[in-house]
Amino acid sequence: QVQLVESGGGLVQAGGSLRLSCAASGRTRSNYAMGWFRQAPGKEREFVAAISWSGSSTGYKDSVKGRFTITRDNAKNTLALQMNSLKPDDTAVYYCAATTSPYYGGSDQEGYAYWGQGTQVTVSS
Repeated sequence: QVQLVESGGGLVQAGGSLRLSCAASGRTRSNYAMGWFRQAPGKEREFVAAISWSGSSTGYKDSVKGRFTITRDNAKNTLALQMNSLKPDDTAVYYCAATTSPYYGGSDQEGYAYWGQGTQVTVSS
């Protein structure tokens, strides 16, 4: 089992930045790809970004490309999402997720076995 805990959410004005972090514990000796997803009020949870175990493969939702950056530090068992130029449409609960494979997990939520509790990001206009 892998436990994931997100942090770094909060309230920010449009155009501002936030950095989300996800700390992994438990079965962290296994190599696994990870990702960020989000769920806005009244909407389904959606893919934001993903990264392979090595960090060599990354992918993003089209609307966040050029604004968000996903990174990981395997020595510290952490995942991060740097979010710049935030927009009100980015308001959502952001979730960290992990697969059971080292290969890039992509946008399919079914491929992610472990999920955090989420952290709220609110962008005011």
